[in-house]
Amino acid sequence: MICFAAFTPHTPLLIETIGKENIKHLAKTRAAMEELAQSLKASKPDAIFMISSHSVVHEKAFSVNLHDVYEVDFREFGDHSSHEEFEPDLELATAIQRAARTQELPFVFESYASLDYGSGVPLHLLSKNIHPKIIPISYSGYDRKQHMAFGRLLKNVAMNSQKRIAVIASGDLSHCLSSDAPMGFHKEGQKFDEAIRRSIEQFSASTLLTLSEKTVEKAEQCAMRPLLIFFGMLEKIQIHPQTLSYEAPFGVGYLVAQFHL
Repeated sequence: MICFAAFTPHTPLLIETIGKENIKHLAKTRAAMEELAQSLKASKPDAIFMISSHSVVHEKAFSVNLHDVYEVDFREFGDHSSHEEFEPDLELATAIQRAARTQELPFVFESYASLDYGSGVPLHLLSKNIHPKIIPISYSGYDRKQHMAFGRLLKNVAMNSQKRIAVIASGDLSHCLSSDAPMGFHKEGQKFDEAIRRSIEQFSASTLLTLSEKTVEKAEQCAMRPLLIFFGMLEKIQIHPQTLSYEAPFGVGYLVAQFHL
């Protein structure tokens, strides 16, 4: 069963040892993540479906990273003190593979110990004092409807399990909201962020599915495909979406939302 659902950003700047003086500009996001952490702890998850990827993405297959132990650290960002380990849930990973085979949906296993920051940042901030097992899930190069279909597959696996499963999708919104943004300024950035906020507040998959390809591409974002899988997982489940924060102090949109079940 699904016991918790949330969408989060994954900027390493949220970690104090990395963000340093910039952390004050992310106060709303930090507070929202702390609120999420308390809600996640209260939900008592046995496992977390972690939907994100800044590493391996297959054009023609969805994937799960299956390794004996996952490691999270942020040495690439200058933080040599943070280090956490998580275990996989072999039973759930096998169930996903079996379901994908049954539905003839392209799926592969990857195997690598180090989790990218797209998964590592949310896990570091949200899973303190709890020890759930992890299923790191990566999107693909397929179209939007296929991502929704993969989400439905994951929902069926979760709902047919006796385990309490948390679902976390992570992604940063547009990276071009201002002239000093990492990707420069594009007017489509604000349009994209407004559409994503609307889709979350109304839990409208159609908003995601009909957003123009030009807007998605020009927004320079990494949230669309995780959200499509996430929306597929929550389809036809009675939920109450709540946006906990949105801010863009560095020209990148950071949104935190919880979907109350």
